[in-house]
Amino acid sequence: MEHTHAPELDASDIPKGGWVDQFLPVKARPYACMARFDRPIGTWLLLFPCWWSIALATPGWPSLWLIALFGIGAMIMRGAGCTFNDITDRNFDGMIARTADRPIPSGDVSVFQAVVYMIALGLIGLVILLQFNQFAMAVGAASLVLVIIYPFMKRITYWPQFVLGLTFNWGALLGWAAVRGDLQTPALILYVAGIFWTLGYDTIYAHQDKEDDLLVGVMSSALKLGDNTKPWLFVFFGLAIALIGVAGWQVGLTWPFYVGLALGALQAIWQAWDIDIDDPHDCLAKFKSNRLFSWLVLGAIIAGQLVN
Repeated sequence: MEHTHAPELDASDIPKGGWVDQFLPVKARPYACMARFDRPIGTWLLLFPCWWSIALATPGWPSLWLIALFGIGAMIMRGAGCTFNDITDRNFDGMIARTADRPIPSGDVSVFQAVVYMIALGLIGLVILLQFNQFAMAVGAASLVLVIIYPFMKRITYWPQFVLGLTFNWGALLGWAAVRGDLQTPALILYVAGIFWTLGYDTIYAHQDKEDDLLVGVMSSALKLGDNTKPWLFVFFGLAIALIGVAGWQVGLTWPFYVGLALGALQAIWQAWDIDIDDPHDCLAKFKSNRLFSWLVLGAIIAGQLVN
């Protein structure tokens, strides 16, 4: 496939000289890159709604066993999802500077090899899912519908970020189900909060690719909102914070929760206020800063459970 233009030397989203290049055999490196094991921020963003929900559903300290299971599961299932995304997007990726040297468009991994790898990761994920109660297993299996449809959304809507929110925050439902064996209102509210949070951080992320997206004909919230992005970020993050607060109030979290949530709100306000949507490096930095936001919310929930 011909590229629309040659990739810029520093445009690739694959880190060079990191632990993958240093420690993994040459043949294993493209597979680690395809699963994004070298770029863990996506795993964190998938994982934290799970951890928030586990903490929200558990009076006192959350189960370390569940924390660990969800940690491994998030890494594996994000890897499977990214591999599926790369399979479906292989023609688009070859035309975008940031993604042109990903393993499939660059020829390092064939489509068949990627499918086999995705199935292997999925089977590992299934083993983890089988550790949960039957209700949680059903909730987890239902998420596959969203995983399958998400990669195609950028072709038909300016809001693929909304579908990503539905997908990436499913753990807000699964975590609660794993603890309590049911779904209750606080988990549903937390899920909706996560969707708004994802609309914020992934709109920031999408601004990195807006020029290339226009060239290849795919859509995003960054293109839809354009110069109006900043005020919408305040709306998205504001609704997320408010709904997280309501979920915590519903389970009776104590005052430290609200202190921690206020710190998270300040971090989100900083993102929306300081973002330069025309600077890809700043967009990536702000996107990655959501890991700090996530830790602040998790700490707030646990503190609200522990302190009377």
